[in-house]
Formats: sequence, structure tokens, C-alpha cells
Amino acid sequence: MAFIQMNVMSQALMRTVPVNVILPADKLPAPGTPPRGDAPFKTLYLLHGVLGNYTDWVCGTRIQRYAEERDLAVVMPSGDNAFYVDRPESCNCYGQFVGQELVELTRRMFPLSRRREDTFIGGLSMGGYGAMRNGLKYADTFGYIVCLSGALHLEQIAARTGEDGSFLGSRAYAEACFGDLTRLLGSDKDPKALARGLLAAGKPVPAVYMACGTEDGLLEADRAMAGWLKEQGVSVTYEEGPGGHEWDFWDAYIKRAIAWLPTDDTGLGVGSGNVK
Repeated sequence: MAFIQMNVMSQALMRTVPVNVILPADKLPAPGTPPRGDAPFKTLYLLHGVLGNYTDWVCGTRIQRYAEERDLAVVMPSGDNAFYVDRPESCNCYGQFVGQELVELTRRMFPLSRRREDTFIGGLSMGGYGAMRNGLKYADTFGYIVCLSGALHLEQIAARTGEDGSFLGSRAYAEACFGDLTRLLGSDKDPKALARGLLAAGKPVPAVYMACGTEDGLLEADRAMAGWLKEQGVSVTYEEGPGGHEWDFWDAYIKRAIAWLPTDDTGLGVGSGNVK
């Protein structure tokens, strides 16, 4: 399993951005198992949550093992605390970066499939919102969306009136991310508005996997979003399980999400943790 740490210059952000990539190109097949061949890799663009960075998924979960088992490439960028939306006035176009520029760049760099049905986007918490928003915004690129414990409480964010003792709950922070909160709902930062637009235009909507812990404060918002998407006719798989807003839950459910994605279960290759 190749683990690649790199820095890329982004035109959407006008700065250098760190990115981690898991690429099973060096996977040694188990004895008696045929080699994989030269087919391009299906790819998951995986987004971290607030307060995190591009190292989170590798440090907090066994994503490398899960990716190797499925011959899946995983691209993990840094998104700061910016909710993966576009603020062009400050050159913080994170939506354009993860939904368009990063996909194009990594496809030029690595043997990744260019097919929509092989290209996935996922994330947790803030990154779950980012995956949902950008998966729908760039639905011609992404065929599948994974949203774990998604920060999908946009009605509450839009209704913020001031400070609540933390920057995460403040109106000032929300405005720094989303701009004018009175225009948030119904904008291209609103996943419901994006889904409505795709459906009205008769365009394909990505299939969605959602999961949230039963002790997570975002549970009701995620339940509501899953129910709303199903009512619109979107293909949604929604799961709940014991746990809060924590890595034990995300480790368990990213494994389930990857099993849900249309990947190949070829098993672990030969390595230090799997000596045959």
C-alpha cells in the first residue's frame, strides 16, 4: 500500500495545499491470487472535519487497510475550517478545489478512473457536509456520496443570532464560512437546493450513504436530511449505531461505507500486517 504525502499548488485557493493519498498500486497479491492488472483505480475523495486536517483519516481510522482490501485509491486534502464552500473574495474556493481542481490534478498524477461511477466523495462532520454539498454541486463528476455525522443543520446555522461561547457556534464564524446567512438556504451552499436543481433538470443524482451515531448531537439533522432525500426519490442508504461524534464510530462506519461503494473485495495484500 503506497502512502503518498504531497503538497500541490491550487489555483482555486492561490496557495500550496497538503494532501495525503493512499494508492494500492504496490499491493502484493496473496499466494495463488492473480495480480490486479493495469485497470485505473476507483477513487474516494475523503474530507476531514472541523479542527482537523489532511492527516485525520489516517490517524483516526484504519482507512489504509480498508482501501487496500478494496483496491481503492483515497485522496485526503486539507480543508481548514472552511466547510468546503467557495468564498472567492478571499480566494478560499474550497468547493471548487475539492470538487473540480483536485480531481483533475490527481487524475493527471495517478492512474485513477475518469468515470463518474468510479469517483466518490465522502467525509465526516464538516467534511460530511462538504461531501454532500460538493457531491451534488459536481454531480457530473461524483457518482456516490458518503456522509458520516454530517453537519447538515443549515437551518440552525442560518438562524444564528450571535455568540454562544465558542467560535464554532458563533454567527461570525458561520458568516466567515457561508457569507450572508439570510441567503444561505436556497443557495448553492444548500444541499437541498442543489438536489432540487438536479431533479428538476432531470440530471443524475449521486447515490448517498449516510450514517450517524445515536448519541451524536447531529442525529436529528441527519435523520431529517436522509428522510427528505428519500422523499425526493434519491437513492439513500441510511444507518445509525451506538456512538457519538467520535473516531470509534467513524472508523466502524467508513468501513461499512466503503463496502457499500461499488468496489472490488480482493482482500489484503502481503505486507507486514498480513504475512502469508
